[in-house]
Amino acid sequence: MSEPMFADLTLAHIEAARDRVRGAAVRTPLVRLHVPLDYDGAPQEIWLKLENLQPIGAFKIRGAANAIAMATEAELARGVYTCSAGNMAQGVAWMARERGVPCTAVVPDHAPQTKLDAIRRLGGDVIRVPFAEWWQVMTSHRYEGMDGLFIHPVSDPRVMAGNGTIGLEILEDLPDVDAVVVPYGGGGLACGIATALRALRPGAKTLASEVETSAALAAALQAGEPTTITYTPSFVDGIGSSRVLDDMWPRAKALLDGSCVVSLHDVAAAVRLLVERNRVVSEGAGASSVAAALAGMAGTGKVVCVLSGGNIDRHTLSGILTSDATM
Repeated sequence: MSEPMFADLTLAHIEAARDRVRGAAVRTPLVRLHVPLDYDGAPQEIWLKLENLQPIGAFKIRGAANAIAMATEAELARGVYTCSAGNMAQGVAWMARERGVPCTAVVPDHAPQTKLDAIRRLGGDVIRVPFAEWWQVMTSHRYEGMDGLFIHPVSDPRVMAGNGTIGLEILEDLPDVDAVVVPYGGGGLACGIATALRALRPGAKTLASEVETSAALAAALQAGEPTTITYTPSFVDGIGSSRVLDDMWPRAKALLDGSCVVSLHDVAAAVRLLVERNRVVSEGAGASSVAAALAGMAGTGKVVCVLSGGNIDRHTLSGILTSDATM
């Protein structure tokens, strides 16, 4: 039976989501980063939450599974659609296929071919639009002329509840965690995890990680309100925007303890390090959390980095692994 939408995300919603996503999402491992940390300002321990091991290669299947499980048959009758740079679209397409309903993804024109191919492989249709038009779908929660149930990739509380199950797993595996660093795209992942942490370990910090070419949250925190910045696309395609979503700003401001802004060079270095030391493949967004922790931005103690996904284009990965240059 479907359940009604809720406005305020709570621990109870996250705990209920855990039962719904079980069987769709993997309970991903938490492993140590195999790097000696003996320099000033470095955390004593860095742990990796490997969401790149999800069936779609990213955490997004959690929120998609919870949102679709809570939808009514009438809502699903005309199919579902979302807007996404690629990972949420894969999550929605995966779950839509399970329910036997059509799925469409509105994607920005810089979305990598690897992710577009994956969406189609899962049975989803793709509508590619300029970034500004795609961002309008994000802010308006609709795409003109599209029928079906819209599942927002960020601010849908059902999606955030599914994302928050990551926080429950982190606390079960590392109860004395001091900080969790979460890649910040629209805020649905970071705020979902932060909600769980605030309820169960209020002393732990939840920090966002952003790249310098698209650090909208850092700009908003500095200004005290959402502000428009220049967004420059890069190989870090899973996070970043020109502005914090207005409907996510109150949550982000209240729940997050700051933003760690890293360079593209440091993200590329983190991608290489993860492959070399842990045999882990991360896309740029996921590696941004590791780059921030390695730079000491998350403080000392036990720091968990959420590797949000591993859907990196193979040519991009090859370039990073064979060069010290910024992509």
